[in-house]
Amino acid sequence: MLSVIIPTRESERTLPHCLACLVTPTVQGLVREVIVVDGGSRDGTAQIAEETGARFIGAEGGIGAQMRAGAAAARSSWLLFLQPDTALDPGWADEAGAFMSACERAEPAPERAGYFRFALDDFGAGARWLERFASLRGALFALPYRDQGLVIPKRFYERVGGHLDLTVMEEIALLQAIGRGRLVSFRTAAVTNPARFKKGGYLFRPLRNFTCLSLYLMGVPPTVIARIQ
Repeated sequence: MLSVIIPTRESERTLPHCLACLVTPTVQGLVREVIVVDGGSRDGTAQIAEETGARFIGAEGGIGAQMRAGAAAARSSWLLFLQPDTALDPGWADEAGAFMSACERAEPAPERAGYFRFALDDFGAGARWLERFASLRGALFALPYRDQGLVIPKRFYERVGGHLDLTVMEEIALLQAIGRGRLVSFRTAAVTNPARFKKGGYLFRPLRNFTCLSLYLMGVPPTVIARIQ
């Protein structure tokens, strides 16, 4: 079964939509628990989590520390990291469940992780461009966005060191530790709220992100990259 880990901070507006996509898989038995790991929200995030039956815990530090705390608290052998402004399309549980079952049936069990297809909840041309950019980034570098979720065995997650408590690039560090050959791309979409992408600009934001990624891959410290992200 699966433990879903959602790092939050002032997420009351988007969290209900995120949690809604987990209801049916919970009833069906795939999702064992939902853990909301909060980084100091002062809005209604805690109330929403508690009203929907999710476990609510607090964690100090950045998003990497939140996800690491959620993984430590998880009781399932598989983890799903999901962002609070992202909802998985119907059918995600079937695909993720088939992936998990295939891994568990294999002898020896392979160490693999899977992520969903990036999509934005926006009908504009800019959103379609960014979706294609994300697809290209995933195909060329095997470095999906954090918004695309990550399904991974808890034991494998721990063995590669989990999320590091970095200022930025904590997800990239984890993906590098997992390795290209052990990442699987799912067909199901992870549909993300476009608000922050619109704010940063559909063209400028991905270019800025790509610049930060390039700097990180060249060895620039995350503390320096954080100043321009």
